[in-house]
Amino acid sequence: TITPRLIFISYRLRSACRLQRIQGHVMSTKAGSEVLFEKVGNAGVITLNRPKALNALNLTMIRHIYPQLKKWDKDSETDLVIIKGAGDKGFCAGGDIRAITEAGKAGDSLTQDLFREEYILNNTIGTYQKPYVALIDGITMGGGVGLSIHGRFRVATEKTLFAMPETGIGKRQPVFLSPCGFIICLTRQIVSLEKDLVDLKSPSNSDVAQLLDSYQEQSCLDAEKPFVLQEQTEAIDRLFSAGSVEEIMENLKKDGSAFALKQTETLAKMSPTSLKLTFRQIQEGARMSLQAVLVMEYRLSQACMRGNDFYEGVRAVLIDKDQSPKWKPSTLSGVSEQAIEECFSSLGERDLKL
Repeated sequence: TITPRLIFISYRLRSACRLQRIQGHVMSTKAGSEVLFEKVGNAGVITLNRPKALNALNLTMIRHIYPQLKKWDKDSETDLVIIKGAGDKGFCAGGDIRAITEAGKAGDSLTQDLFREEYILNNTIGTYQKPYVALIDGITMGGGVGLSIHGRFRVATEKTLFAMPETGIGKRQPVFLSPCGFIICLTRQIVSLEKDLVDLKSPSNSDVAQLLDSYQEQSCLDAEKPFVLQEQTEAIDRLFSAGSVEEIMENLKKDGSAFALKQTETLAKMSPTSLKLTFRQIQEGARMSLQAVLVMEYRLSQACMRGNDFYEGVRAVLIDKDQSPKWKPSTLSGVSEQAIEECFSSLGERDLKL
């Protein structure tokens, strides 16, 4: 006979099993299954190990990478650091957007913790004293960009897809993308390059640069082809040199070229609030240090978590996939200067501290 007591015991057992599964996942995660570390010779090698998720970055991974970098920085037997992604599709496809979305809706502290600790990690990479080499073979977006461009050396391949698509999901476009160059290496040479890097003995930055340059000289794929935007460079400079997003849109409409019309169509799909935030970020960020930019970025990340457009963008693009977000406000004119100013305001004690 099934009694209330048996039902209760069955429920408790099922709950216990679920808890064990969750704990097992957490324990395996804490053991570093999502990010791997190894010493190869005198090189510390980091492998982002979520290939099915295109190595998307989450808080657990950040909390493993940060202390390991600190440890290697102080270790006299570690001469350089290499970071790469598992699998053959991507280096890192950005942050775990779904987890951030769920946390934001629930008021969970993940929305503060993840961005704060990610930006602290970015700053650590940007100020790292030893050579830091990012092998960005494949898709590299959002958080993956932060893990790579701040390091001294960035190695791209013919498979690298480099993107920051934030405004399409109602999030501001990060502007810590200081002008940076990439060493080009063919995918088939990556394994050989990594071996040569770890074989270097007490390398200086110039030693690493010399090795990377030697690989770039071998990578002549499409070298005879012009820059893909070469024909549009003059138009980009002319049309996007404006004092506001509204002026840019007006320039594009007046120009009337196929290129301008395509940009108008693309920008019209984006969150008006995100466009205005990004425009101001780019203007202010150009005059800031990395540390000041990261403080600004953190303030804006929290503003996006408080607003509507991030959640609506994720719904439209990643969840329902109807590609029809309902932005609030829905027009550039509806986004007040006061609203933008508030997003840049200090968070007081909750500001990012580096």
